[in-house]
Amino acid sequence: MSPSDPNTTEPIGPASDTFAFQRFRVMVVVGPDSGKERVAEGPELSIGTARSSDLVLTDSTVSRHHCAIEAGPRGFHLRDLGSTNGTRIGNHFVDSIYLGGEATISLGTTAVKFEILDETVRERLVSGDSFAGMLGRSSPMRRIFTLVPRLASSDATILVDGETGTGKTLLAEAIHQASARAKGPFVAIDCGAIPPTLIESELFGHEQGSFTGAIATRIGAFETASGGTLFLDEIGELPLDMQPKLLRVLESRQIKRVGGSHPMTLDVRVIAATNRDLREAVNAGSFRSDLFYRLNVVRLHVPPLRERREDIALLVDHFFRQFSGQPDAAPPPALVMALERQAWPGNVREVRAAVERAVLLGDPRDPGASSSARLPDLPLDLDVPYRVAKQQIVDHWERSYLMELLRQSRGSITRAARRARTDRNYLRERLVRLDIPTRLGADD
Repeated sequence: MSPSDPNTTEPIGPASDTFAFQRFRVMVVVGPDSGKERVAEGPELSIGTARSSDLVLTDSTVSRHHCAIEAGPRGFHLRDLGSTNGTRIGNHFVDSIYLGGEATISLGTTAVKFEILDETVRERLVSGDSFAGMLGRSSPMRRIFTLVPRLASSDATILVDGETGTGKTLLAEAIHQASARAKGPFVAIDCGAIPPTLIESELFGHEQGSFTGAIATRIGAFETASGGTLFLDEIGELPLDMQPKLLRVLESRQIKRVGGSHPMTLDVRVIAATNRDLREAVNAGSFRSDLFYRLNVVRLHVPPLRERREDIALLVDHFFRQFSGQPDAAPPPALVMALERQAWPGNVREVRAAVERAVLLGDPRDPGASSSARLPDLPLDLDVPYRVAKQQIVDHWERSYLMELLRQSRGSITRAARRARTDRNYLRERLVRLDIPTRLGADD
């Protein structure tokens, strides 16, 4: 199904005015809930036995979070959420598929009928291509810009999900800055970067002498963020034994330091983020369902860059001005065209690194090419094909750069990725490709 098909999510009318999606319906045709139906109120409709599902079923062969259907740029995307008994169309089990029209979907012993309705839902969008540091001229991003002021006006807990590098931290900061808490602190904690034995102390603090090495009282992230916002990044990596403790704090708004006996009441707004769908983690038993429900008061999804390619040129322009140090400079058209053609699995973070590399190396045609005076002095062999010779020089420079980056980061991939402002997984892949010794690539 093409993006111009009427049964997709697309802007209607002027790009700065309206976001629209085709409404659809799901009705149970086989099973104990036969006759029950639900019409999508938003782009996504979830199905399962969990009370948070849009279509709640009672069939014991259906998982709590079984599957979801989302109206997107490429059509209606059906995803299995790691269910126990799987999602089937006909005799085929499917993990992910785009539905082109009416279909019968089997979930355990239940079957539901999917059908597209002759009704388009339109939402008014804010104009402009930026909001509180976030950039985007695509409809999905401006839809987020439209929602942020409304979400910022409340203290509701927000769950932000999206792939690594899409800008979840920036979105959390934007919500904080647009809220009445803007004058208070914004404290970010990466739950995936803290050793499990230290996470409780990082979040809640500890008293002097509460454990070996606790030579002084420490104030935790919740206390530090009092009066402001606490951003819990990669919440899906939180150890299972810590999850009920976090749940109690979210419900009571009280903490006790490790080794302490007196609870403290705190005024903190919590925003959590994850690079994976926590509904799948709930099904797998690696994330508590009660904590998920408590975090998932409001869910914001940040789409990957491949679903908003019209934002690439805007991002390249922004990062080029930033790294060139010239606010009025424009990126060379050849650079913009080269970057617009790439897939960007690392999303915005990877684009940023590519533009920085292009500015550093000074080649507007190829962000990985090398033409500046900082290149290594390698012998030229004109019998080697041009592309091969160029790649050898690029690899030599990149290997030297990454070796020095890791040395200064004391071998930590996490710290190195933060310093280079690139994705940790992408950096690890580059280390493997360039055969950099693993002793230098040790993680935290």
